[in-house]
Amino acid sequence: MTFDLVVWALDDQSTSADVHAAHELCRQGEHADGDTDRRIRSFHAALTADYPDRGAAATSEECPWAKVPLHTATDHIEMNLRDTCDDAVLLAIERLAQEHDLLLLDPQDGSVYPPTTSAPTR
Repeated sequence: MTFDLVVWALDDQSTSADVHAAHELCRQGEHADGDTDRRIRSFHAALTADYPDRGAAATSEECPWAKVPLHTATDHIEMNLRDTCDDAVLLAIERLAQEHDLLLLDPQDGSVYPPTTSAPTR
């Protein structure tokens, strides 16, 4: 079983409905064209510095990822976490989302967390 989170680099005026619409397009295989948003690049680099999504570390028992590499697009990163991942991983995702001005979607319950709110609990 996995627990999924997605960070989105949308504009400052984006609503929960905008995040859900973007996520639905992703699920249908439609992704924005162009260069990867700098916030996504920075978030990915910071997150995978502590929790690699490639190489031997990504396949170890301690790795939080249920699916590697992480699904990275121009405006979002989808993270499929093992249900046994440490809460520190969720806290790191929340902190990094806040630092990089990203919206955090919990697809399980549909919640969208702006960068200044608490991380979802499993």
